[in-house]
Amino acid sequence: MPMQLTRAGSPSGFVHRVERKRGPKWYVMYRLPDGRRVKRLLGPAWAGNGRPPAGYWTKRLAEAELRRILTDAQRGTLPGMVRTGVTFEQAAAEWLRYTEQERDAKPSTLADYGNMVRVLNRGIGHLRLEDINVDTLERWRDGYIAARSPSNRTVQKYTIALGGIFKRAMRVHGLPNNPAALMERPRLRRTKEITVLSAPEVHALARAAASPEDATLFLTAAFTGLRMGELLALRWRDVDFPRESIHVRTSFAKNIESTPKSGAARTVPMVNEVAQALARYGERPNFTAPIDLVFAGALGGHLDPNRVRKRFREALTEAGLPQMRFHELRHTFGTLAIQRASILQVQNWLGHSDIKTTQVYLRYRSQAEDAALLSEVFAVEAAAGLRQHMAARGRHTSSATGD
Repeated sequence: MPMQLTRAGSPSGFVHRVERKRGPKWYVMYRLPDGRRVKRLLGPAWAGNGRPPAGYWTKRLAEAELRRILTDAQRGTLPGMVRTGVTFEQAAAEWLRYTEQERDAKPSTLADYGNMVRVLNRGIGHLRLEDINVDTLERWRDGYIAARSPSNRTVQKYTIALGGIFKRAMRVHGLPNNPAALMERPRLRRTKEITVLSAPEVHALARAAASPEDATLFLTAAFTGLRMGELLALRWRDVDFPRESIHVRTSFAKNIESTPKSGAARTVPMVNEVAQALARYGERPNFTAPIDLVFAGALGGHLDPNRVRKRFREALTEAGLPQMRFHELRHTFGTLAIQRASILQVQNWLGHSDIKTTQVYLRYRSQAEDAALLSEVFAVEAAAGLRQHMAARGRHTSSATGD
């Protein structure tokens, strides 16, 4: 339980200049509402004229700093004012518990959070919450970047996790503020282009696959838009041949099956090429019961995602196609589907919770029909303008002849 402050009185204080062997120093001295007295060094005193150099203090600057401190103390947001007695490691453990038990996070998400907390604990886990400020967090971040050279997206994930940990600590441990809220998040570069395959290239990829299983897997990925984890969790009961559809109910990641990324099940159309490939593949001698995995390993278990990606890259090379991520097969579906389907249909098939995510495919939609429509409009307008021009010219000619 957090230690409660006793509001014995309002915070007060004063500034004090002390002569030292290496020159005078400015200090602030103040009393907190719980009676504690604090003395803090500001820095060397500036005795010259004009604006002091960085790091030096005048009486005016010292008094302004004292006013800021007393204002924060009055608001209860002064770092160190509240004694929680809780370390960052303990606060992070509570956040993980809360995320798992009360927020019902997916196992894959919890695994990512757990990995980040382990990294954070190695750097700041021993520190008390009240001793951590934004400077502490930014020093840790800068050291992490220097040591590991992570992507901006990874740094942003850590920033978000820190924000969640301190936000939970404010509620549970009485922490007065969230230092992570002051951290600047790195800008994420949006990929301007996505790499996709044409329908003939998808078939070429399937022909170059090392096995019928891989061929069917690659074809299904490109023509249904299922994510890697959704494909590896697909079971025969989810393949609905009579209704020409595939039901996406689960996903496989971090060696655990859970709900799809969006958290909701969905149904996608099963085109003829996929239906025929799955029907042929379903003639295998084992693992064809409704509960069995469609893309099963030698013992009927889940395929290794890393090995699937490796074989995918090898098939690309064999087919003479450019290297790309396995996820680009999902983009392939999006760019092909948007040619005829509405953006709402594509959003539903891909399982995007936000239509803004789907809008990236609009840039790849053929403009032929729209161009024809506009050409017709412009032609009609041009013809109407020409008729008006000819009519006006005729009136002008008749008037000139009458004169």
